[in-house]
Amino acid sequence: MNDWIRLKGWNEECGVFGAVGVPQAAAITALGLHALQHRGQEATGVAAATANGFFVHKGIGLVADVYRHADLEHVATTMAIGHNRYSTAGGLTRENTQPLKVVYRGGSLALAHNGNLTNAREVRIGLEESGSIFQTTLDTEVFLHLMALSGADNVEDALTEAARQVKGAYSLVVLTETSVVALRDPHGFRPLVLGRLGDGYVVASETCAFDLVGADFIREIEPGEMVTIDPQGVRSRRPLAVEAPQHCIFEHIYFSRPDSKVFGDTVDRVRRRIGRQLAQEQPAEADVVISVPDSSNSIALGFAEASGLPYELGLIRNHYVGRTFIQPSQTGRDFGVRVKFNPVREILEGKRVVVVDDSIVRGTTSRKLVRLLKRAGAREVHFRVGSPPVTHPCFYGIDTPSRSELIGALKSVDEIRDYLGVESLGYISLDGLLAAERDPRRFCRACFTGQYPVAVDPSAGKLAIERIDRKGVGSV
Repeated sequence: MNDWIRLKGWNEECGVFGAVGVPQAAAITALGLHALQHRGQEATGVAAATANGFFVHKGIGLVADVYRHADLEHVATTMAIGHNRYSTAGGLTRENTQPLKVVYRGGSLALAHNGNLTNAREVRIGLEESGSIFQTTLDTEVFLHLMALSGADNVEDALTEAARQVKGAYSLVVLTETSVVALRDPHGFRPLVLGRLGDGYVVASETCAFDLVGADFIREIEPGEMVTIDPQGVRSRRPLAVEAPQHCIFEHIYFSRPDSKVFGDTVDRVRRRIGRQLAQEQPAEADVVISVPDSSNSIALGFAEASGLPYELGLIRNHYVGRTFIQPSQTGRDFGVRVKFNPVREILEGKRVVVVDDSIVRGTTSRKLVRLLKRAGAREVHFRVGSPPVTHPCFYGIDTPSRSELIGALKSVDEIRDYLGVESLGYISLDGLLAAERDPRRFCRACFTGQYPVAVDPSAGKLAIERIDRKGVGSV
């Protein structure tokens, strides 16, 4: 996992890709996963249906590393699925790397999943008590066991039976010997899109994957929709009860690539609207606007546009820091931030600087960044945030810290300002954030309000906060 993401506190979910009727489908799938690397940097895998059975190649690491010596172009297949993983549920092991492949009475299948099931523990206990033996610690495996127990005659019906027994977030692709089936949960928490590539079809978590493989975007797969793609074409059905949409608003704030079209809108355009709204709500007397690259770039551009302040590249991100780095003991407590970012002294020195970030989670990295900027000569630092204070953890596919680690749950805005050591701190309001969306009713905002649209376990450890002293910051 990228060390900056770990420092920041938001950990990505996962990315899925599938190709049907596409020559060299395994290689195309790996290429699509390159574009989705930002969604999961811990492990990756490809499964392909061939005349000799299923081919599976997966491993722990980045896409470029895992597939470096895999000769995927020579895998004789026109049908494959793939997955990039960050471990939102289940530890980091090769066994927990997706796609998961099984052989059952209906034949071979492989499954890749983006999301989290809120009742996975309950369902898993029931399955184990009735004799199921799990090979992983993933909630994804629950789908496979439920499908294996189904009396349905086909994969689509077995998957429907499984989906009706689980709750939570899932955008998934299933590979069979003759088809790829894509399914999205009834609330549509996570994105899933359909595209055309030559005479075949592709599905992916984001449209940026289509751009890389040369596919044309057709449409979103709708919440609760199941799409089956096989040599006969594309079939759609809606086997799940319609629910109110609850798209994850952090896909637009932080997770998705700015060049993707997600939930019907281009991510860059949404982020610029957020930035303009933020400037209206939280103006600052300053000389220059900079972003915390890269996810905040578009928000900062919108802020600069609305405020009339120049946008400058005050922080340069090192894109070549690997998953781990050596940290000499004598380098001090800010080494992790300094190895990731270089401040541009010529831009910062003597200036009143507006720093725009997409969110503050624990607050530790923001505090170190502020110190970095002031050591580089910034006279004042005014911190502006493109989301409201994050006060509750996510249970729908993002590995957020527990509530006892969220600085927004522990401190007031003034207390956070003092903790960061900035001259001023301003968050966008929830109403302002929703105003940047074309249809605000369609978005989940549980991480800001604690109002979860799909019930979560009230005893979940991630919700505990009672033992935290508000004067402290827990592990922040």
